[in-house]
Amino acid sequence: QVQPVESGGGLVQAGDSLRLSCAASGRTLSRYVVGWFRQAPGKEREFVSTISRSGDQTFYADFVKGRFTISRDNAKNTVYLHMNSLRHKDTADYCCAAAYQTSLATRISLYDYWGQGSQVTVSS
Repeated sequence: QVQPVESGGGLVQAGDSLRLSCAASGRTLSRYVVGWFRQAPGKEREFVSTISRSGDQTFYADFVKGRFTISRDNAKNTVYLHMNSLRHKDTADYCCAAAYQTSLATRISLYDYWGQGSQVTVSS
């Protein structure tokens, strides 16, 4: 199995950028589709973005299209979420997760391994 670990969260101002990293211990992350999800206080966890095992396919939630970019470096066993033009509504705990499958996945139930999360707070 693989254990994802997020890093890179913090407190930023609206309009700023931030890069989250999802590193993995255990098995190589390149065997997994990886997704980013977020959960704001009092709200349900929601899908943000996903990337294929090779990195050639990506998919985004509408509310981050054009602002966030997901990428991966399989040599470093790491997936990234580049977040630009951050908004106060982007404030949430961001988690990465790994799915042992071949196609992109947006549903939470398809993911097998989850990280602990990294808090992103955007001040308005």
